[in-house]
Amino acid sequence: MEQSIVSINNVSKTFGKQTVLKNIQLEIRKGEIFGFLGPSGAGKTTLVKELVGLDTPTAGENIVFGEKMPSLSLIERIGYMSQADALYAELSAKENLEFFASLYGLKGQKRKGRIEAVLETVQLSGDIHKLVSNFSGGMKRRLSLAASLLHEPELLILDEPTVGIDPVLRKSIWNRFYELKNCGTTVIVTTHVMDEAEKCDRLGMIRDGKLIAVGTPDELKTQTGSRTIEEAFLVYGGV
Repeated sequence: MEQSIVSINNVSKTFGKQTVLKNIQLEIRKGEIFGFLGPSGAGKTTLVKELVGLDTPTAGENIVFGEKMPSLSLIERIGYMSQADALYAELSAKENLEFFASLYGLKGQKRKGRIEAVLETVQLSGDIHKLVSNFSGGMKRRLSLAASLLHEPELLILDEPTVGIDPVLRKSIWNRFYELKNCGTTVIVTTHVMDEAEKCDRLGMIRDGKLIAVGTPDELKTQTGSRTIEEAFLVYGGV
């Protein structure tokens, strides 16, 4: 049986009278690309923020690498890209990556090499000295992704990573995800894009804070007699 990197144990989350997550139970395995699929407001972002340690559940617990989150000791083992770009607009792309590299303790030639590598991955090598304030929305997403990859994390958590990125580059980025997976990295992505959901090894479908189905894309389609993931989601969601 594959080793679990993430264990989500009966997790619920409420904000006042609003329940955002409802009794989520899930295991995510080492070296898989796991996708959380659901519409905006389904609870995907809240859940991944808990997995990275930026939020805590109201009930239940999240275990990552055998430790209860949040855990400061795991910061160097996890890469995170949020929906909102956490970049410094007054700095250049290189200066932003230099800053994030310093947070992860990267120095010297190692730092230089990693910055060059991640900029190449997201095809921003030619914009290394450009101020982020002059970047388009898609360029900012790409730079945020580069920052999350800098320290070669064992677990990469990406909240809608390819929003605003053109289809050709999106394909290239997904090829990079597959390369990371083949090297043993666990990748967790949130998405509401059905063709991206098809690219994941397994999916967790979320609707109204509930995990309504888990399985490979083929399993989910077969179990519902659906031709597409979108159809399967509608069946599981009772729509």
